[in-house]
Amino acid sequence: MRLLGLDPGLRVTGWGVIEAVDNRLRWLADGVVRSDDKLSLGERLAQLHEGVLAVIRDWEPDEAAVEETFVNMNPASTLKLGQARGAVIVTAAAAGLKVAEYSPAEVKKALVGTGRADKEQVEMMVRRLLPGAQAKMADASDALAVAVCHAHNRSTNSRLIQALEARP
Repeated sequence: MRLLGLDPGLRVTGWGVIEAVDNRLRWLADGVVRSDDKLSLGERLAQLHEGVLAVIRDWEPDEAAVEETFVNMNPASTLKLGQARGAVIVTAAAAGLKVAEYSPAEVKKALVGTGRADKEQVEMMVRRLLPGAQAKMADASDALAVAVCHAHNRSTNSRLIQALEARP
């Protein structure tokens, strides 16, 4: 199963592609999509759309996972982040991908074991779980973390469904 993790942002959207087979994870690629802050909001969202669509075309993931919006003190920033997130989600969904969403705490807990882990702990676990991962930018590392979280959740949910179906 090829999974695409996305960490949406209006300036920089991180992406990471992993392969999940049983309990084994393998890093395939990661990077970022940038928008030009000199352009209008609509043009910037279109840049994110095109960039994420190119990643989907290049890597042909089976599913996508997106980090939920972190609400901060600046309402305008939160709104712009939400719009970037919407553009990323609709791009993946329109490409035919099932899109899962995870809170930052869920992602941290899946990788580190606690929802209050700091960025350095998450990045260290990404590198440990995905040998060879480039993740030169924090946004790409965060996207890989979202993909790993989704892989773990998919695996757990699959086992639960199998157990329930096996019941007499």
